[in-house]
Amino acid sequence: MTVREYLSPRSLPEALSLMERYGPDLLVMAGGTVAMPLINDGISLPERVMGLRHAGLDGIAQRGDVLGIGAATTLTQLLAQDAVPLLREAARNTASWSIRNMGTVGGNLFTPPPGGDVAVALLALDARVRLAGPRGERTLPLADFFTGFMTNALAEDELLVEIQVPTTVRETAFIKFGRKHANTPAVVTVAIAVERRDGRIGTARIALGAAGPHPIRVADAEAAIVGSALESDAIQRAADAAMRECRPFTDAIATEWYRRRMVGVFVKRALERVVA
Repeated sequence: MTVREYLSPRSLPEALSLMERYGPDLLVMAGGTVAMPLINDGISLPERVMGLRHAGLDGIAQRGDVLGIGAATTLTQLLAQDAVPLLREAARNTASWSIRNMGTVGGNLFTPPPGGDVAVALLALDARVRLAGPRGERTLPLADFFTGFMTNALAEDELLVEIQVPTTVRETAFIKFGRKHANTPAVVTVAIAVERRDGRIGTARIALGAAGPHPIRVADAEAAIVGSALESDAIQRAADAAMRECRPFTDAIATEWYRRRMVGVFVKRALERVVA
């Protein structure tokens, strides 16, 4: 292990000051469930590590029709909220209880596929992320935060501070399919949020995990059900479109071919859950 100094700021300004002082060589982590295995295995060799546990970035607060979730909020804390049931379901399906006690909501956005199950639910919910740096704060849609495999829109001197989730009443469904029933990497994860108008789908969000370089939305699949009453033929069109749009990969968990097929199966099942 190469870590010579562990820094534990007590506020956001202090954390930003330390980042400015030490620059991009400073490794920033919250729960450490992604970073520490890399350090222990000698893959990541930082000399300085900054932990955000005590920087005041945890907690969940309802502000009007938006749920503010601090970036250092643990997945276990997310299980305790009832304002957005889809997030509770996603957290329940993520890792084991011990990881949920340490892993954070913000950290889940940085987890490479086939992880990042909570991020998939946040994408379906039209979440936004609040970023802070020496030039001030900015907020952008989560869909714009992801830029590629293990890359994002965060500047070198910025921190993810908060995730903001609209609490609009929506019909939702979440399915994670893995090789085991619990504590398993995803073959595919599907999160869906829809709103109806006069009995028909007015808006639709379909997000996939483990089907691309990061959690992705499938716009053609969403368009396939907008205006429908979620009849079986509309559901099938959406499932077929999702299979065409997804960008799966082959790893030790599943092949690209199998993941693509399972995207179709589980988008269909998730939409059928909404109907039910």
